[in-house]
Amino acid sequence: MQRRPKDVSALEQLTLWHAAAFFVGATWAFGGNADFVQPYLLLAGAAGAAITVAALLLPGESEFRRRALQRLWPFLLLNALTLAALRTPGFRPVTMDGEVLLLPRYVPPWQPSSALPHLTLIALGLFDSAYLTAMNVFMLVRRRRALRLLLAVMTGNAMALAVFGTVQKLSGAHGIFFGAVRSPQAFFFASFVYDNHWGAFVLLLTSALLGLVWYHAYHGRPRDLAHSPALTAGLGVLVLAMSVPLSGARICTVLLLALLAGDFLAWVRRLKRQPGSHVRPTLAAAAAVLALALAGAWYVGRDVYVARIAKTREQVSHLRAEGDVGFRLRLYRDTWRMAEARPWFGWGAGSYSHVFQLYNTARPNPLDRLPRFFHDAHSDWLQAVAEHGLVGAAALALCAVVPLAIARRRAVNNRLSRRLLAGCAVVLGYALIEFPFGNFAVLLTWWLLFLTALRYGILSEQRVDPPAPAPAPGAAPA
Repeated sequence: MQRRPKDVSALEQLTLWHAAAFFVGATWAFGGNADFVQPYLLLAGAAGAAITVAALLLPGESEFRRRALQRLWPFLLLNALTLAALRTPGFRPVTMDGEVLLLPRYVPPWQPSSALPHLTLIALGLFDSAYLTAMNVFMLVRRRRALRLLLAVMTGNAMALAVFGTVQKLSGAHGIFFGAVRSPQAFFFASFVYDNHWGAFVLLLTSALLGLVWYHAYHGRPRDLAHSPALTAGLGVLVLAMSVPLSGARICTVLLLALLAGDFLAWVRRLKRQPGSHVRPTLAAAAAVLALALAGAWYVGRDVYVARIAKTREQVSHLRAEGDVGFRLRLYRDTWRMAEARPWFGWGAGSYSHVFQLYNTARPNPLDRLPRFFHDAHSDWLQAVAEHGLVGAAALALCAVVPLAIARRRAVNNRLSRRLLAGCAVVLGYALIEFPFGNFAVLLTWWLLFLTALRYGILSEQRVDPPAPAPAPGAAPA
């Protein structure tokens, strides 16, 4: 398809500006997880939808509209199912002694419904905002350099958040923004309320930084490496990596180490294949840098690490005291029972915390004997089935599978795309046992990096090298 001139150039720039501004705003606004910022996120998402509609309405672009439909049909199906569910509320409010109680209504299992339609509508709007913003990048950006610029903005913003969070943590702040905003739990970091959400966010952006390191190291001249963006990206990897254990995110620390170890081994293999490379001195220098980084991380965050180790021991002792495998597996079993009650279309997006009270069999906390309540399933995969049902969860998965099928092998034909997809795969696997996508900033980042990786792979294969200059008169042929 031929490149559209001025209007596509304008839409491409608008797409990039919107994606970058939306990402930066969401990450600093408590990761998008404060209720009072949701209207602003929905407004920004509406701007992304307007860009999509503007691209579809360009005159003489029937081929573009056909290809857009091929990419967006799972998204449209998910929206159709969710909007159909809004017509049938699953709960009915009842007022008793001045309090409003929610009582379940009988709805046939085959009929789409929503326990709380207003929450479902908000959840759908947030997902649409993230997905359409990323899909605009996939459909409208025509230059690989523009995609790398977007990644540079995203990773630079992540580095700024990591530095801000580190200073905030070391200052002993008891709330976000140096105590200006009270955090609902102790292990917050930077502007993120939950440490594991920060950990997932760093996993994604570290993969982007690693991709940029490989790109600039491979395309730059070896003698200019110290002055190339690869050095800045490498320092950014260290800054982000040190922030994860400092935040207290234990599982994400392990996943980050695995991600970095995989890239380190890839670098060693490439180093050994290079003729004339000084493998041993280079590895010794890398080991020295790593040792200094670990020593610095321990010196800076020793108190946090000791506290989290003590917390881990305490949790293990609680598991033994309960006499079973722990409340987490009980939570998963109860969530599956909730999903089995409405297997096809689920209970409605955003309804988990309210509906789960009907299926919660968790024992009271052994410390204070108070009942346990859960806002999330601590497994995004299970929660997706419980809220969307098997049909809706399949439509949600197809939102990623269809673009991946379009890209095919082109998605992994370059180092940058492979590393972006590796980070997305790690977070997707992490979502089996946690809820990283319960944070809007993580959701937006995941879709942006995933679809940017696919788009970059497609553009890399379509790239045509410029013709070689004609030889000078009398010159010997090459």
